[in-house]
Amino acid sequence: MIIDELYETVNKKGNVCVGLDTSFFYIPEGIREKHENVEDSIFEFNRTIIDSTLDVAACYKVQIAYYEALGIEGLRAYSKTLKYIKDKKALSIADIKRGDIAKTAEMYAKAHFEGEFESDFVTLNPYMGFDTIDPYLPYVKNNNKGLFILIRTSNRGARDLQYISTRKNTKVYNIVGERVSSLGEKYMGDCGYSSLGGVMGCTHQEEGIKLRKKLKNVFFLIPGYGAQGGTAEDIAAYLKKGNGGIVNSSRGILLAYKKEEDGFKNYGQCARQECIKIRDDIFKISQK
Repeated sequence: MIIDELYETVNKKGNVCVGLDTSFFYIPEGIREKHENVEDSIFEFNRTIIDSTLDVAACYKVQIAYYEALGIEGLRAYSKTLKYIKDKKALSIADIKRGDIAKTAEMYAKAHFEGEFESDFVTLNPYMGFDTIDPYLPYVKNNNKGLFILIRTSNRGARDLQYISTRKNTKVYNIVGERVSSLGEKYMGDCGYSSLGGVMGCTHQEEGIKLRKKLKNVFFLIPGYGAQGGTAEDIAAYLKKGNGGIVNSSRGILLAYKKEEDGFKNYGQCARQECIKIRDDIFKISQK
């Protein structure tokens, strides 16, 4: 199953998920001037980042909003990036955060698990109800695909809904996590985790310890590291023996070249070194 592939990749390469949230303005000026269109500029930048980090990153998360904002050229770059990741035999996560029902959800599933925008995993928002997840499950069962379902996020507004207390004196995000875990039991890999994973913001360490114990079969996609304030110590709470989760970093990796004088000349190597730093920091803490 796809989750076994991800688990083994984490064992070999570490927990870092490179977030390809590629704003056109992240791209060094020399590349932008070199190409006549947005599509080629973005794809060259992404390709170099992928080539430079392939052996030190577990997977790549491609945030579709950055590409949609650029229109057709942006979506072509999105498609090329996903295909390139596949050609390199790496794993991709399409960060689409869809959350709709019935035929609409079926079309979203088809769009992102087949054809021009095919990926290995997608992110989904279940807060409209768990019938929003159902149309994706045949792809998990029959096409070796995986899901990362929002459980508890790292943004400030998460407290507006996810932290509301229920009559059972538990938080809404706990109920969502339990539903993800229960549903995921039908899609278990040999590694002990399900192909139905969860998005779990890393900025609350004490909660992380409790959630990791409770959601034993849920593999986590963990945002919030670095720019959003999460630390390696926070990350460790969500892992089990150094695995069971991947840690997304986007701006920290893509813009690492800006920390170095003339870093734009070697932006791929700067991204690589940042990946290694994150990987090693997490490894040291998680092995304690």
